[in-house]
Amino acid sequence: MTTIIDGKAVAAVLREKVASVVAQIGAQQGVQPALAVVLVGEDPASQIYVRNKHAATEKSGMRSIAHKLPAETSEDEVVALVRKLNEDEAVDGILVQLPLPDHISPDRVINEIHPDKDVDGLTEANAGRLMLGKDGLVPCTPQGSVILVKTVTEKLSGLHAVVVGRSILVGKPLSMLLLAENCTVTMAHSRTKDLASVCREADILCAAVGVPRLVKGDWVKKGAIVIDVGINRIEENGKKRLVGDVDFDAAKENAGAITPAPGGVGPMTIACLLRNTALAAARRRGVAVTV
Repeated sequence: MTTIIDGKAVAAVLREKVASVVAQIGAQQGVQPALAVVLVGEDPASQIYVRNKHAATEKSGMRSIAHKLPAETSEDEVVALVRKLNEDEAVDGILVQLPLPDHISPDRVINEIHPDKDVDGLTEANAGRLMLGKDGLVPCTPQGSVILVKTVTEKLSGLHAVVVGRSILVGKPLSMLLLAENCTVTMAHSRTKDLASVCREADILCAAVGVPRLVKGDWVKKGAIVIDVGINRIEENGKKRLVGDVDFDAAKENAGAITPAPGGVGPMTIACLLRNTALAAARRRGVAVTV
């Protein structure tokens, strides 16, 4: 029987742990951890994401501070706001919602965030910490993906993990996290020769490319753990729907465990954002916590 990995349930457990840590920080330090989110422009998807993050943050017991700026805001003005939030002792985490308007450099803005408040784990400093195996704040989606794998088996050492996709948001940090678990990691991408054969070697197969149903059922090794990071909007039989990067119905015939899309990795992303904010708050205040 194939195990369907319930990301919603795992995320709910993690959010409860975060709420416990937030309460611990409040009891020891008399402060309420706070997450500041910067949204520039009127992108509809971004507005939904920010609302969801706001609700989840407050439900965990933390303060949510939203800075909504018009699309014509200059890059220098956004940078100035980030610097102000860096200096604000009441703010523990800073998240700049992407994408930004075309006239604003995301690299410049993201790297203005102090690494200790970089709860998205996207600054060059935190990327370097991850590469070097040092403590830092880790990107949320890759972190959530590994947590889901470990709900199936805690012992990842020696397993062969194939990561399809080499983005700086998911693929590259995910490969580093799997290496830290002592997996043997293969990174595959658009230039990989015979991608299907590479995928068939995986004990852990992670797809993060943004191509609907790229990974076919016969690409999956019998008993493999399949983590589908992709969320793609398609039209099928005259109806719009969301599908992942994996052909779920076909892949589950071979997989030992598999995430659905949606309902798998997605809920973990916000849960891990809350986790990072709580960790950032605890570290800044010298509170020892486990979450």
